[in-house]
This record gives sequence, C-alpha cells and structure tokens, in this order.
Amino acid sequence: MQFTDLSLIEPLLRAVRAEGYDTPTPIQQKAIPEVLTGRDLLGCAQTGTGKTAAFALPILQRLAAAPAPGQAGPAARLAWAGLWSRLTPPRAPRARRWE
Repeated sequence: MQFTDLSLIEPLLRAVRAEGYDTPTPIQQKAIPEVLTGRDLLGCAQTGTGKTAAFALPILQRLAAAPAPGQAGPAARLAWAGLWSRLTPPRAPRARRWE
C-alpha cells in the first residue's frame, strides 16, 4: 500500500513525498481512511510509528474541504472548531514538552 491509495488530496501527497515517505505505516493504513470519513478513532502504536501523521493528515484534508470560518454559518464554524480541537499532539510528546 502507498499513500496514494489512502484517498489523500494531492497537496498532502506532495508534502508526504517531499519528506521522503512512500509507504504508510500500519497505524496510518488503518487510521487515515477512518478519520477521513469523520469517525472517532482510538489507536495505539509504539513511539515513532507515525501516529501524529495518522490523525493530522486526514484532519488537514477535512479542513481544506471545509468552508472558511468567515464564509460559513454557525454549523460550519462549529465543525472548524471541532477539527482544530483535535490538532493536539499525542499525550506523550505533550507531557514531555511541559515537564
């Protein structure tokens, strides 16, 4: 499986390729399609397996498809707020940063 098989938009695929990645990790293969559909997801994997990209790439794609907050009604603004609230680092890096 390649990142191109995960239905990511071209700007995200270019960014992934620019960083030297071709093949998604197992957590990315399973998580990205689920998050793209808007489903909640809880995933566990070892450090360094790409968990952050597994949730950030589909969220960025959904943000790219959403109307800008100033151009949308209250429901769309709430959707943006919900997506942005998910753009937080995983627990372990967040804890290390504040120690």
